[in-house]
Amino acid sequence: MARTPLYDAHVKAGAKVVDFHGWDMPIQYSSIIEEHKAVRTAVGLFDLSHMGRVFVKGPDRKRYLQQIVTIDLGSMTHGRCRYTFFLTEGGTIIDDLLAYEDTKADVSLLVVNASNREKDLAWLAKHAGGYDVEIDDATARLALIAVQGPRSLDTVRTALDIDPSALKYYTFDDFPVLGSKTLVSRTGYTGEDGFEVFVAADRAATAWKAFVERGAKLGLKPVGLGARDTLRTEAAMPLYGNDIDDQTTPVEAGLLFALSDKVDYIGRPVIDRQRREGVAKKLIGFHLEGKRIARHGMDLYRGPEKTGIVTSGTWSPSLEKSIGLGYVKPDHSQGALEVDVRGRREKAAIVPLPFYKRTNR
Repeated sequence: MARTPLYDAHVKAGAKVVDFHGWDMPIQYSSIIEEHKAVRTAVGLFDLSHMGRVFVKGPDRKRYLQQIVTIDLGSMTHGRCRYTFFLTEGGTIIDDLLAYEDTKADVSLLVVNASNREKDLAWLAKHAGGYDVEIDDATARLALIAVQGPRSLDTVRTALDIDPSALKYYTFDDFPVLGSKTLVSRTGYTGEDGFEVFVAADRAATAWKAFVERGAKLGLKPVGLGARDTLRTEAAMPLYGNDIDDQTTPVEAGLLFALSDKVDYIGRPVIDRQRREGVAKKLIGFHLEGKRIARHGMDLYRGPEKTGIVTSGTWSPSLEKSIGLGYVKPDHSQGALEVDVRGRREKAAIVPLPFYKRTNR
């Protein structure tokens, strides 16, 4: 079982640790609802060091990556982050990831899902033939710490003695953290403002301790994977393996913003056809009328007809409602549904996404 550089800190804090795709990770420290509400009202601290961090370097870097990622890498200016995909030739999703463009160092940083890192590295290697590039998996030597919530900026300032306020949403820059040049970005997976600190593994515990001790007065709480899931579901941010996978395409998932029409990436012919002709299923969000929870894999019905399947579901602490995501037939993507919750049909209403959106963006 793999462990992040912060494993000992989690155990010392009394976290409940579980196996998450081969990593010992904290599922919660106190209660999922308490941690969730800390992120929505103050600030939460996350260990994301299980996620993959891969640098791509070399003279052919952009030309090589442009065949693989679905965004227009050439139009990205220095310091930009973009959400993108690796796709199969059939247009289905190998992984969703963030691409960081550092034109000054002539390098791209790819942040990929923990469950897909080995698969992604194999995919990158498979398509590197004929290109002068270096693929550098930095996951073991870089920790990744995130802070999310309305007080995240004040927390970073207080804990690390830096001021990242000039960073706009989905940008990054280098800052001096614990005596070393450190990449800090402003993205997030919760629907709140937030920052990510890519700190050297041997300095991670010191940085985490600074956040915990100095952030306490700002309401900071460490947050596990449990609340991270409820937060991202409220924000309708897809989870690989639940809402997107190698059997679905970005068009079906409604993620068209991450598909460029200016570059020829692997899988584009299928994507173009789906955009022209439509798809057989569509991702939607819904509220259940009652308090029962829709879970991944449960069936969705329109009248007597099974129309699709639930991909994610939870109780929303922010909305105090049972919410869910799922795929349905496109002509059933508005109106009412029923969810088969352990043999009993529960009424649901299709609603716009995201379920939750912060008011200060």
